[in-house]
Amino acid sequence: MFSFHITARNNCARTGIFTTPHGDLQTPVFAPVGTQATVKTLTPEHLKDINVSLVLSNTYHLYLRPGDELVRDMGGLHKFMQWHNPMLTDSGGFQVFSLSKTRKIDDDGVTFKSHIDGSTHRFTPEKSIQIQENLGADIIMAFDECSDPNDAAYSKVAMQRTHCWAERSVKAQTRDDQALFGIIQGGINADLRAESAKFISSLDMPGIAIGGLSVGETKQEMNDTLDVVTPLLPENKPRYLMGVGTPEDLINGVLRGIDIFDCVLPTRLARHHSAFSLEGRLNMMNASFARDERPLDETCDCYTCKIFTRAYIRHLVVAKELLAGTLLSIHNLRALIRLMEQIRIYIADGSFESRAPGLLDQWANNAKRLVNG
Repeated sequence: MFSFHITARNNCARTGIFTTPHGDLQTPVFAPVGTQATVKTLTPEHLKDINVSLVLSNTYHLYLRPGDELVRDMGGLHKFMQWHNPMLTDSGGFQVFSLSKTRKIDDDGVTFKSHIDGSTHRFTPEKSIQIQENLGADIIMAFDECSDPNDAAYSKVAMQRTHCWAERSVKAQTRDDQALFGIIQGGINADLRAESAKFISSLDMPGIAIGGLSVGETKQEMNDTLDVVTPLLPENKPRYLMGVGTPEDLINGVLRGIDIFDCVLPTRLARHHSAFSLEGRLNMMNASFARDERPLDETCDCYTCKIFTRAYIRHLVVAKELLAGTLLSIHNLRALIRLMEQIRIYIADGSFESRAPGLLDQWANNAKRLVNG
């Protein structure tokens, strides 16, 4: 049910087609995050209109609410949320990592308290796979432990656990219509990352994810880690960089051979009144936009930019209207989807590597907000 074919290369960058039970993914691809079976403020029709092809949902959150068994009984995630294209679920490992004050990790699994009601729960590799099988996404993740990238000693312990848990995840899987990806860990230690890349690759899973990045390390450290890892990965498997989603990160990731990305950033920025643009990240609270008749980005083809002015969107933001989040989310997601479409074209015609510095310059200021409009 799953296959991956590389269709073009430009040095390390590549385009491909990853076939899943719910359709083909053209890679490299960016996936918006629908944490609780919804991409915040948007309907499935919005996602289709901006050419989203892959959506991620969260194992930890859906296990707690509404419950993975309920989702299973309602026909699985695709039917439950009415998204009939490919879907991916994470393992829950990162969310448990973020609950540092209310969880306890041992070699068998993790005991943690719900952020909703304080109740106690336990995840093991077997439990994570069972939950993800109930949810029914096309791509699922082996259970892993994400560690502080600056703690080399603990990164080794977490990596070794992740390897053991990956083997247990493989043994626990019962469905053949879900592609199980192993996750590479090891902090920002080059030797650990190389060891993890080789071990996870040896398990011969349908795809390989790189976890534990964009969690506190510098951009240079992230890129240096990718430079170590990607040359060690099999060419015929899709590579997924977890939780990374600024335009700069996407460009640098593709340059290093990454195929799949996801991040909450575009919709989170929208809820905080910010928009991607070639001018830099726009803070739509700024008074300078009050009479600005331009769209958010004059180069963008999204519904928001075709129809509405910066002045109107600023009005919605100041008035605390819910539509502001919808319009900004449409734009921010379309900006990243469109960037990936451009990158695929440039890889296919052999120009991406030469164009990458210009793209990085164009999008560079989206790492910070503009003070003035």
